[in-house]
Amino acid sequence: MNALKIVIADDHEIYRDGLKMVLKKENWVEVVGEASNGKQLVQLVKKTEPDIVITDIVMPEMDGIAAMKELMQINPNTCAIALSMFHEETMIVEMLEAGALGYLLKNAEKEEIIEAIKTVYKNQPYYCRTTSAKLVGLISKSRFNPYRNRPQLQFSEREIMMVRLVCMEKTSKEISDELFMSSRTVEGYRTKIMQKMGVKSTAGIVVYAIKTGIFKVSTV
Repeated sequence: MNALKIVIADDHEIYRDGLKMVLKKENWVEVVGEASNGKQLVQLVKKTEPDIVITDIVMPEMDGIAAMKELMQINPNTCAIALSMFHEETMIVEMLEAGALGYLLKNAEKEEIIEAIKTVYKNQPYYCRTTSAKLVGLISKSRFNPYRNRPQLQFSEREIMMVRLVCMEKTSKEISDELFMSSRTVEGYRTKIMQKMGVKSTAGIVVYAIKTGIFKVSTV
């Protein structure tokens, strides 16, 4: 199997070097280019046709949002992960609306970076593990909807009840009490639901549920 081709864009050389060092240890990926601004990124993607683009949002000359819009015009199937600082929640939403399929905070651990790459390559959205409730709300209300043209999944009545309770920010203990299940059974259901949805976190469950109509925000 050929290694996944990755392009990195960030205006800080030290960050690019650090990310390259992390990815260099994985023999199934290859960094085929790096850019320091959005204009360079667009040209680089045209030249190298990477499998994955990992790009900062705030960059000089052309930011990540503008670059993402151009990349979508060139190839609507571009798989991109946005890099963000913790306070850039509105920009993360704009980046997703522009075409990115996932996002990471810049302080993400190696394991999460690898998980994000694998997830996005499967054409599944990736939401950073430390996603705030505020950001989940912003994403849910945004135009971003990776499930729009996908087949509707089937869930049991019990799974739907659990998804709705998760969306209401109930803890596993609260869910187990309400559904008369052990906490272990609740966690088993949660894992099964995430696998079915193709998500990796509670944020993923909530966004999926709202975007597909399983949960209505007005019921909170």
